[in-house]
Amino acid sequence: MENKTRTILIVNDDGIDSDGIIRLAKAARAFGKVLVAAPDTQRSGVSHHINLHQPIDVFPHDFPVEGVQAYACSGTPADCVRLGCLALLDQKPDVVLSGINFGYNVATDLQYSGTAGAALEGSFQGCLSIALSEGTRFHEVTDAYLDSVLAEMITKEFVRGHIWNVNFPDCPLTEYKGILYDQRVSESSCYLDRYHVVEKLPGGGARYMVGGIYNEECEPGTDLRAVADNYISIGLVNNIGY
Repeated sequence: MENKTRTILIVNDDGIDSDGIIRLAKAARAFGKVLVAAPDTQRSGVSHHINLHQPIDVFPHDFPVEGVQAYACSGTPADCVRLGCLALLDQKPDVVLSGINFGYNVATDLQYSGTAGAALEGSFQGCLSIALSEGTRFHEVTDAYLDSVLAEMITKEFVRGHIWNVNFPDCPLTEYKGILYDQRVSESSCYLDRYHVVEKLPGGGARYMVGGIYNEECEPGTDLRAVADNYISIGLVNNIGY
């Protein structure tokens, strides 16, 4: 498909003003016409949640990437995909890109991820869908390899019920080791969660807050092992029933 005829819908879960979605939109312009539809604020951890019993507000958004039309939505990342596919565009996009997420989306954390949830909704809508995430400290590998990774992934064949999951390692470019393909989803977790009381409440209640301890203990050949070893991880993730 020629670049000029490809339509790309970009979403995320960090909010429409996040650094990652801006960088992704800039890179994606080389591969087609780009529309951004993203939550108006942070929506991480909402998984594949959609709104069915309340309206979703959508506003044109002043987006800092030339030639890119953008909308801020009051809904979830999956809502943004549904709106893009079913309302904002005349026809469904050819590609849905979700990200670039601030923090890995690997291992069992994928089931909570709004980034992955949005991509899975894109696949459900019949679009080639790619989730992209990176570490929270270093963006050097992402910036160096985003264009080439997109050029490769955006021409993949659509596989119903599946998404491509890409994670860039959280390391300086000098420590980057390469790309590992066909990485399966680890059965471990990127963070080992704990809950602690932050406030005692009247009536014997308590207010809890989750806190995660970063973890790299996992199986070889998995997405978490790849990024922990400073590789770009690329793999297929399947939806329920596939």
